[in-house]
Amino acid sequence: MEIQSYRDLKVWQIGMNLVCQIYEITSRFPKAEVFGLTSQIQRAAVSVPSNVAEGHARGSSREFLHFLTISLGSMAELETQLMIALNLKYVDNLVLDPVLFKCDELGKMLRALQKSLKAKCLVDRR
Repeated sequence: MEIQSYRDLKVWQIGMNLVCQIYEITSRFPKAEVFGLTSQIQRAAVSVPSNVAEGHARGSSREFLHFLTISLGSMAELETQLMIALNLKYVDNLVLDPVLFKCDELGKMLRALQKSLKAKCLVDRR
């Protein structure tokens, strides 16, 4: 399958699915957290596929690499914030474990895409 749009990228599709899961989970957080941890978690989750989309749309492998790095940073931020929510007992392991597994898998996919693009950049330089 040829990639014609960021919407064709598996990392974007999984990232979008993750955002929906995150919104479902955070909808159960205490209302007092709506402008705190809830908002932070949602923004970090949204940032992951958003940066994949923006980087791909830039049309340059180098810029795409930059935005994939930002996506990976957002993934680390999201995972940290989810662990904080677990520590605060806003969510339990039964709900969180599959989400953290998905985060881990998506992170691996983003790093693999990064590695592939870095190799392409090296070839393009020659």
